[in-house]
Amino acid sequence: MDFKELLAYKKPFELAMEIFELSKEFPKEERYSLTDQIRRSSRSVSANIAESYRKRRYINHFISKLTDSDAENSETNVWLEFSLRCEYISKEKFDQLNMKNIEIGKLINYMINNPGNRDRD
Repeated sequence: MDFKELLAYKKPFELAMEIFELSKEFPKEERYSLTDQIRRSSRSVSANIAESYRKRRYINHFISKLTDSDAENSETNVWLEFSLRCEYISKEKFDQLNMKNIEIGKLINYMINNPGNRDRD
């Protein structure tokens, strides 16, 4: 199986693309701060999933990259919170993205806690 078939890869990739589109509307003065940070962290989630999948033969490396992915997912959540508090996104949009972020965290943590199921996630 290819890593692109993993639900744990697809979901964060979709969220990153949604954040990318949404962040196009952020103020210009946020271009090199919030906009850049939220795009980078959201993209890193699926990138680290891809890396972890390639290291799945080595459980410690696999788990290490998954924890990197989990950390990036948490960072994305913080940037979403800033986006809400700065009123760049609505409460409804935040709630929608936050739920996706939480679901992604659950998928990643399942993989971390069940490394023996690496090819079925």
